[in-house]
Amino acid sequence: MIRGFKVAVVLPAYNAVRTLKQTFNEIPTEIVDDIILTDDASSDQTAELSSRLGIHTIRHDHNRGYGGNQKTCYTAALARGAGIVVMLHPDYQYTPKLIPAMASMIASEQYDVVLGSRILGRGAVQGGMPVYKYVSNRVLTLAQNLLMGQKLSEYHTGYRAWSRRVLERLPLLQCSDDFVFDNQMLAQAIYFGFQIGEISCPTRYFPEASSINFRRSVVYGLAVLRTSLQFRLQRLGLARYPIFADAIEARLPAASARLRATTESQA
Repeated sequence: MIRGFKVAVVLPAYNAVRTLKQTFNEIPTEIVDDIILTDDASSDQTAELSSRLGIHTIRHDHNRGYGGNQKTCYTAALARGAGIVVMLHPDYQYTPKLIPAMASMIASEQYDVVLGSRILGRGAVQGGMPVYKYVSNRVLTLAQNLLMGQKLSEYHTGYRAWSRRVLERLPLLQCSDDFVFDNQMLAQAIYFGFQIGEISCPTRYFPEASSINFRRSVVYGLAVLRTSLQFRLQRLGLARYPIFADAIEARLPAASARLRATTESQA
């Protein structure tokens, strides 16, 4: 807990049995109150290992995709009372040792969202990020900053911290269940006016770390550009898109239920 905020770490997992224990061992339990893993119908023993480690474990009976996994993670974190939620990949690509710093930035109430950036400093290059991924990251980030009026160093990190009020406010059920979910969620946070901070984060690229292939990277890149263009068109009043709709029914179940209960009690 930090400054009265309950801190939860969520681990969206798929075939992570080889790296989960190493990731778990570095999570700073002195400030983390809850650890939640959602296993997206892995073919290995990820869920079994997670349970043995004492992690609150949820298992999908069929694969729901990276975005669908996160929706389950965040719903569970809200239901379990988290005030700050840190999303960490269990593939040991990002260091868990930055959780206190990221959570503290949220707890300061100066930021609503904190991104662990691989681009600030030389973390990506030194960590072995493939050249084509680095170049595409920089090109996409430049385009997104221009379209969304921001100055972020990158939009594509998988290491993120969120305040509870962000997770309760965003219409996340309108986001994709695929990899572009991360980008849509960040675009929503910008659209609804939340404050975003960044922290330099080293990263590791090695065979066990999860990564999408070149073909899927191209599909992801096109989806990212589409999201940014939709953001721009909606801001200009030229179009309207469901991912930017302020609809209660599009929020996570735990958030929608709480809002409805509050509304009913005030009636």
